Amino acid sequence: MRDARRIVVKVGSSLVTNEGRGLDEAAIGEWCRQLAVLVQGGREVVMVSSGAIAEGMKRLGWRTRPHEVHELQAAAAVGQMGLAQMYETKLRENQIGSAQVLLTHADLADRERYLNARSTLVTLLGLGVVPVINENDTVVNDEIKFGDNDTLGALVANLVEADALVILTDQKGLYTADPRKDPDAKFVHEAAAGDPALEAMAGGAGSSLGRGGMITKILAAKRAAGSGASTVIAWGREPDALLRLTRGESIGTLLVAQTAKHQARKRWMADHLQLRGAVTVDAGAAAKVRAEGKSLLPIGMTGVSGEFSRGDVIAVRDIDGVELARGLANYSSVEARLLCRKPSSEFERLLGYVAEPEMVHRDNMVLMRG
Repeated sequence: MRDARRIVVKVGSSLVTNEGRGLDEAAIGEWCRQLAVLVQGGREVVMVSSGAIAEGMKRLGWRTRPHEVHELQAAAAVGQMGLAQMYETKLRENQIGSAQVLLTHADLADRERYLNARSTLVTLLGLGVVPVINENDTVVNDEIKFGDNDTLGALVANLVEADALVILTDQKGLYTADPRKDPDAKFVHEAAAGDPALEAMAGGAGSSLGRGGMITKILAAKRAAGSGASTVIAWGREPDALLRLTRGESIGTLLVAQTAKHQARKRWMADHLQLRGAVTVDAGAAAKVRAEGKSLLPIGMTGVSGEFSRGDVIAVRDIDGVELARGLANYSSVEARLLCRKPSSEFERLLGYVAEPEMVHRDNMVLMRG
């Protein structure tokens, strides 16, 4: 945590709404103060926050959580207004900008929408803005729901290539058993993310530890570790928890990713994604990609093969056909053919719009040789 530059923080409904009583202004204000300190200190932070449905229920005067999907969606629509307003107010009080981002599983399952979401979030982080993310409960159904915001937090950590995921909950962390039932339960200070023994400790899907159970947090840590992010599960009301974690203090349970971030991403890109096409580049572009790890600009492209869409994985090849790298295309094959040998200043004239100046950004590229 001390070395983490990009951090995803997830807080659950019970914390955000003070056990369903309504948005906890003091608690949200305290988290926002800590987020502001981190951002002002040069870190990039994303907040994944639950609480929209619970706040909507309070505003609508509902005492029990409805079962009908349309009523849950209505509560989310009402509550999201207050949730976003609260984060905006508290972050602004600390001189930090905020942005509301609502996501569904479909947004991250589709390659083009995945790339669009990633581009937006990375741009916001570069501007020093804290994105506040929630599941888009107003439009989701059983087929596209993340199911819980622990999973959403892990998917966002994967999306933005975070160094760490912090899950703030109503528990101190992970125990070997439920401490409320087993007096011999021991606290787990550190373990390997993805260790099968952790799921047994969490008690399975029916665990009573937190909304959705501690099991969802264990599985979220496993998912986050797939992209090289370690996870901390900690009590959300621990004083200065985020600041102390980033100073290297041991708080909560640390679940360590077993694969480094750059290795995890290279393995994912190189081994698990099907190539949809390729671009050929001149000697100058090849040298920048191979030797300097630079992004690929269309002006260095001499040809395009295959048919692909924005967000598809393509190969980058030199004039001899040697694969130098592969990565996510920012433009389709049709658009790429128009952009070959063209500077970014001509993109809008050729396409009618400008997405990114790069054909493949270095953050979405892995070198295959050299």
